[in-house]
Amino acid sequence: MPERIGSVSELRTAYLRAEFTPIELVERVLAGMPEQDGGPVWISTVPADRLRARAASLMADGDAGALPLYGIPFAVKDNIDAAGLPTTAGCPDFGYQASTDAPVVRRLLDAGALLVGKTNLDQFATGLTGARSPYGSCESVFGGGLISGGSSSGSAVAVAAGQVAFALGTDTAGSGRVPAAFNGIVGLKPTRGLLSTAGVVPACRSLDCVSIFAPNVGDAVDVLHAARGVSAADPWGRPLPVERVPARTPGTLRLGVPRAEDLEFFGDAGQSVRFAAGVQRLGALVEGARSVSLGAFIEAGELLYHGPWVAERLTGLDGFLREHPESVLPVTRTVLETGRRHDAIDAFRGQHRLRALRAQVDQLWQEIDVLVVPTVGTTFTLAEIAEDPIGRNAMLGRYTQFTNLLDLAAVTIPNGFTAAGRPASLTLVGPAFSDTTLARLAAEFTAATAATATAAPATAAASATEPAGAPARTDLAATTAGHEPARAATAGNERAGTGADRVTAGSRAGQPAAYPAEVLVAVVGRHLSGESRNAELTDRGAVLVEATRTAPRYRLYRLPSSDGDGLPGLLRVAESTPDGRSIEVELWRLPVTAVGGLLAGVPAPLSLGWIRLGDGRQVLGFLCEAYAVGADAEDISAAGGWRAYRRSVARR
Repeated sequence: MPERIGSVSELRTAYLRAEFTPIELVERVLAGMPEQDGGPVWISTVPADRLRARAASLMADGDAGALPLYGIPFAVKDNIDAAGLPTTAGCPDFGYQASTDAPVVRRLLDAGALLVGKTNLDQFATGLTGARSPYGSCESVFGGGLISGGSSSGSAVAVAAGQVAFALGTDTAGSGRVPAAFNGIVGLKPTRGLLSTAGVVPACRSLDCVSIFAPNVGDAVDVLHAARGVSAADPWGRPLPVERVPARTPGTLRLGVPRAEDLEFFGDAGQSVRFAAGVQRLGALVEGARSVSLGAFIEAGELLYHGPWVAERLTGLDGFLREHPESVLPVTRTVLETGRRHDAIDAFRGQHRLRALRAQVDQLWQEIDVLVVPTVGTTFTLAEIAEDPIGRNAMLGRYTQFTNLLDLAAVTIPNGFTAAGRPASLTLVGPAFSDTTLARLAAEFTAATAATATAAPATAAASATEPAGAPARTDLAATTAGHEPARAATAGNERAGTGADRVTAGSRAGQPAAYPAEVLVAVVGRHLSGESRNAELTDRGAVLVEATRTAPRYRLYRLPSSDGDGLPGLLRVAESTPDGRSIEVELWRLPVTAVGGLLAGVPAPLSLGWIRLGDGRQVLGFLCEAYAVGADAEDISAAGGWRAYRRSVARR
């Protein structure tokens, strides 16, 4: 495995400490690059002698503290011009030799960055899979045949693999976020216009956006500030208002969480659980959270490929497509040619509908400051994408393709791994020019997640609050159709004989694997039947399955609460101690899509995790974080359960 180059912040520190020079780093970069053909990640690279000369020039002209990106290696998606290198947009016959740098590339070079080369992409930036390129299909760094995500596939993999410190992509429908999700890195999609799109082969000119991939949020923001700026050659450019540069603190933000009925995970229970856990962690960072409708967002997103905007993709490619149809991949050609179905009436009708949807979304920003959504609802392997390239591509865009149509900013961040080892992520979305505020919340989320990370789950019995640390490489190919269901979440349904429906192959559009439609959730306190918060279950379609008890490995505490009733907290104790008790719980059968909405209203220090029952089953349930069990917490384990404790108090 080639040596990882390091992040922007790591390299900056190393330079300041004189641990190595840009020339020495260039040799490490070259040693970590693939052979001459570049493999599926790289389409073209800067010649070695030219890269060495650039490093020497940096050393001659300045020092490590003089330039913000001094000696930092980066990559550029191959639909963005870089002088002296070809721009192919993923189509060799379309390619041309760029004579000048795109303004966004020039700004990075002027900041001291070292351009390494141009990366692979879905042809003409049309697709979210990374599997639509004549240069080959990129695979996720997590292996097992998992797609890399697209269209900025090569840029994301180059960063995730440590070949460069950051990379530029583009993002029209999610191409700067979906690849970040599949490779466990940060994908920052700025407000449209902050990064110039001059010198970028257009996908959909009015919606195009240059995006940034980096290992962490801080690095992505540093690159944003170095690269942003209005260019005279770019009529779409916009400056970041001075008053919006400072970020708001997360504790002042109101978080919007999608309603359960608006969440679609295409049967993927693992992604549903991960999103719920991420929402729980975000909720502890913000001022408050509330449930919101995604209706306007989803409808706006559907306009991108089912409305007249697909015709805009033809404005710069129509002539080439007519003259060289054989040069364009069949799947790309099929998508582009649907634009011919729309006329001027459709264009105005679409504009009018989008304006109405924007008005609805603008009103929502009066009630919330940030919206959290899954980046993708599920994951696919290359083989699965090949079976249905258009249908499954559309599934990947559900939570991303509305963003530019509605003039929003977004940042995608890792959110751990499913029990089957698939990467999970979430995306924070905000109104235009909320970039720095989103980034600050994202940075605090990733910092809090990293603080609790140990290792990625190896089996389905891993905790639902599993850590963000990535497995070195997951054997995804060994799973059923590339998707192993979260067995621990379904075992309770099967053993309890509940007859819970299962989503099987073909029962959801384009979904090949089997997943639980429902999961068992163990509740221990206020969500018990007849208790004060039980309606939060029943309103979401939950059904009581049984009353049972945990294994004798837990303690139950009454935590202080503002209403004086106390908050029950279940804490697991070490198996080596004799302190564990068996605690009464109820098992409720809950639709998978309702888990996120339920968790949005659960206050810290409670979280969702795996609870072992007395009969050996493991089910999802509410646990208490250990830090909360302090002097103010009352140990009520001897009562054996929350109801028994309440009865004992009433008799006093």
